[in-house]
Amino acid sequence: MDSCDIGVIGLAVMGQNLVLNMADKGFKVAVYNRTLSKVEDFVKNNKDNKNIVSSYSLEDFFSKLKKPSIVMFMVQAGEPVDDLIEKTLPFLSKGDVVIDGGNSYFEDTQRRVLYLDGKEIFFVGMGISGGEEGARFGPSIMPGGNEKAWVIIKDIFEKISAKVDDTSCCKWIGTGGSGHFVKMVHNAIEYADMQLIAESYDLLKNLANVSLNKMSNIYADWNTQELNSYLIEITSKILAKKDDDNSFLIEKILDVAKQKGTGKWTSEVSLKYNIFANILTEAVFMRFASEMVDDRKTFSSVYPKERDEKVKIDKVRQALYAAKIITYAQGFMVMAKGAFENGWKLDFANIAQIWRGGCIIRSVFLNKIKEAYEKDPNLISILLDDFFINEVKENIYSLRKVVGKGIKGQIPLSCFSASISFFDSITQTDLPMNLIAAQRDFFGAHTYMRNDKPISETYHTQW
Repeated sequence: MDSCDIGVIGLAVMGQNLVLNMADKGFKVAVYNRTLSKVEDFVKNNKDNKNIVSSYSLEDFFSKLKKPSIVMFMVQAGEPVDDLIEKTLPFLSKGDVVIDGGNSYFEDTQRRVLYLDGKEIFFVGMGISGGEEGARFGPSIMPGGNEKAWVIIKDIFEKISAKVDDTSCCKWIGTGGSGHFVKMVHNAIEYADMQLIAESYDLLKNLANVSLNKMSNIYADWNTQELNSYLIEITSKILAKKDDDNSFLIEKILDVAKQKGTGKWTSEVSLKYNIFANILTEAVFMRFASEMVDDRKTFSSVYPKERDEKVKIDKVRQALYAAKIITYAQGFMVMAKGAFENGWKLDFANIAQIWRGGCIIRSVFLNKIKEAYEKDPNLISILLDDFFINEVKENIYSLRKVVGKGIKGQIPLSCFSASISFFDSITQTDLPMNLIAAQRDFFGAHTYMRNDKPISETYHTQW
């Protein structure tokens, strides 16, 4: 009976598509779901696929796995993962591998790695990006946890991952919860990237008066240039989509964008670790703003918009490009600080390579990010790499110009503005924070440091 290379528990869409992907690559997969009808339906719909083996109890499921057993959980993050660990423990043995393929919080993953280490079972927190299509045909995969698991699972996940230049978009990330941490930051960059594109759409629509037909073509053209990316590609397709009555579907979609929490986690972690992550956080705040539907209607009736500003299409393109570079720089800086705080050794060239294919934020300039970290693995930021220095210098004026036009035209440019604020803050030799330091000392005797004395010394003044 022990003939299956891997077992997957959880047959929602992502789980099903990963199973089909594995089966296509020649791996024999045991499947199980708490709701047994899902197992029946899935196997029935794929009855000709001999690499998919049904199971109707955990005992039945584990009896079909080779040793050491590789078990992948595709269940909801949180308590369901912990519950499933406890339910599967009686069937697990020393040297087996348990993989959590959901969007779990990285600190939960760290705890689970240590818990199962004590039982000599290898736990892996695996970030998976690419949505349903990626899971089916090749996702970006970010595994981290007990390193002893990698040699056991490497063949399967490298083969099912996306490929770019014949290179797998799956690399071992590191120890503990590093895989889920990197996936969390990936999602935060995704939030910001989507918000930046939405803001560019708003500018083209309201300050350039571009029709949706033309706008779709504009994004398609941008996708052939330095902005080439999955999100730009699908934006062009979305804007061209017609509804049943031949009107543009985008005009009928309510302006409310939900979120599942990974972007919010990154903001919370940034506050915890004192990380300057304003762009990533503004993208989350805009999701919240979008849900204020009734309030926004009330406010807009009191403060009507007067838009007499105009922007040039090419300036918007340049502004978007500059803002995206700065945003990705911020994301990688967040990962660097997270790695420092948790004692991980993250390979940022590898991470950029993983993200080049399969994932939602895949873009052409990830190749340049990869090259930057290959040249200097200790690079403080891609903003200090020669290629990106030139790109930012060539496009930053357009970003400033467009943000100014947007403010005058009453367009909310949350992430565009935040990218400028971030850039100007980190490139400023003298911030006005000396005044705040003095204010804190004045009202609370919190002390301050002097720029003409060693930084280790503090001072207090009787103001």
